[in-house]
Amino acid sequence: MGKRIEKVLVANRGEIALRVVRTLKEMGIASVAVYAEQDRESQYVSMADEAYLLSGDTYKDTYLNEELMLEILRRSGADAVHPGYGFLSEVASFAEKVAAAGAVWIGPSPKALTDLGDKITARRVATRAKVPPVPGLSESATDIHALFDFAHTHGFPIMMKRTDGGGGHGITIVRNDDELRGFYLNHDSLQGGDLKEYFIERFIDKARHVETQCGRDSHGNFTVYSTRDCTVQRRNQKLIEEAPAPFLDESVIRQLTQYSGNLFQAVDYVGLGTCEFMVTPQNKVYFLEVNPRLQVEHTVSEEVCGLDLVREQITIAEGGELTQAPEPRGHSFELRITCEDPATNLTPSSGTLTRIAWPSGAGIRVDSGVKEGDTVSPKFDSMMGKLIVTAQDRAAAVARVRRALGELVIEGVPTPASLFEQIFNDPDFTAENGHAFDISTKWLERTYLNREPGSLSAGQPASLSAGAAETPKTATESFVIEIDNRRVTLTVPQDIVDNLTGSARARGAKLPTQPLRGQGLHNVAAKAAADEGQSGVIASPMQAVVTRINVAEGQQVSKGDLLVVLESMKMENYVYSPVAGTVTKIFVGPAAGVEAGETLVTLDINGASKPEQEEGEAK
Repeated sequence: MGKRIEKVLVANRGEIALRVVRTLKEMGIASVAVYAEQDRESQYVSMADEAYLLSGDTYKDTYLNEELMLEILRRSGADAVHPGYGFLSEVASFAEKVAAAGAVWIGPSPKALTDLGDKITARRVATRAKVPPVPGLSESATDIHALFDFAHTHGFPIMMKRTDGGGGHGITIVRNDDELRGFYLNHDSLQGGDLKEYFIERFIDKARHVETQCGRDSHGNFTVYSTRDCTVQRRNQKLIEEAPAPFLDESVIRQLTQYSGNLFQAVDYVGLGTCEFMVTPQNKVYFLEVNPRLQVEHTVSEEVCGLDLVREQITIAEGGELTQAPEPRGHSFELRITCEDPATNLTPSSGTLTRIAWPSGAGIRVDSGVKEGDTVSPKFDSMMGKLIVTAQDRAAAVARVRRALGELVIEGVPTPASLFEQIFNDPDFTAENGHAFDISTKWLERTYLNREPGSLSAGQPASLSAGAAETPKTATESFVIEIDNRRVTLTVPQDIVDNLTGSARARGAKLPTQPLRGQGLHNVAAKAAADEGQSGVIASPMQAVVTRINVAEGQQVSKGDLLVVLESMKMENYVYSPVAGTVTKIFVGPAAGVEAGETLVTLDINGASKPEQEEGEAK
């Protein structure tokens, strides 16, 4: 055992900061929190032993400010840093500076972070460790002949992926020679990056996303705390996770364990981390990446292995031996409670939480960093908390999730709660009544989101370009009403609701709100699209940063073509053309910050639009 840690700077915010502070209190270790102005009243700030303000209004100025974090480390006298997840948790330069300051970095070494942080180098590590990555080229996409050779050998579609991408960022699906040539030739001017930052991989459809929560200490001990399934995703980001990963062949579990051990040993990994894989219906296992940190979904692994994984991290960082994980017990689901609207393809939103009623009872855990009256800021992450539900087996856990969702009430902001209710009643997911577990990483989007067939075109995100779409479920809205003094829930197809609310708007009537979860009827996006279709002015639906421009001035576009990719609250969001027309002017460029309602692009719709005038009106 090395030197005992006495005080930890928690270099993060929200529910993960609160999660770490709680374990530190249990271990008798002092905690130091940091907070931006927007987080001043957050629970993690008041619970920590000390807290320091991060002056600034952006990630760069606050939670990504390495020098400011190091100054607070010095001022507070902390002898260790826990980076949580996101922000600086995978930044090797920060880990090096923490060590140079004489403090303990609670995570893997800077060298391991470097070896695993770039997707090309991570592929090379996997190959060296005899772990098969997804078929691709472990080199930059600068040679168009090599790209064509690969595409013709493995077949379309293929993926062009950013080497530093994460959470689904920087992925472009290419479906034929023309699209590949267009990506290559137009990349510098349209994509906002250098071709050296991209590599090519085969696009694997109909596969599951399965991962292992692993630990390795400085004595060479290795364990897999649990497997997890994270297949329910939107825009390549997880929404529901479960442990252990269900319906896996024993040979696949053995492969996952062996491959994970090989990867950790190859980089002399010391700490906790997650190895991520794709598992095909034919039981082929392909390496995706290693996340060298704790992850959002660590909670379900904790529930089925019975261990505190933050405590495990601290024990390993102190030079101690990890706890060998027991056989999994029961089954656990995590539902990410985000400020996102299911009626608009889970677009990130913001607002003030006017009411929260979390479920309780047996097998319910809530990890949340918000309370009633808090404002979910558009400047930071949209995740308000996590609902973790555990029971003796998967079927019982599914039933318990349904019960928990019936108790959950969040008002003032949209949440995915109504979507969760549909998913946990979908036999493709629940595998009830003899149904097979039949989902893939694109299942959620094909089944419940992105129903517009016109949006399938070149340069779309993976979620929209993944081959033949599955048959979509009918969209519905639910209302609580009374019939003969009996309280009942009425579920109405979405098209009927839209017709009724459209008539109400025409009469000037106030739109009703949906009593379930306090969500409104959300016709704003549809109306905005209609307005854009009439004017030719395409405005940003939110405060965001432009990550990619997918068109050029003078280019002809069809209805549903991708125009601009935005990033808001760590999520990519896609702006499509509501009509056919010609791009007359592009008002933004890559890395530009935009406000909600700000003009992005103007279109000439059969010569009808007047860009300068309309831009002024939009402002």
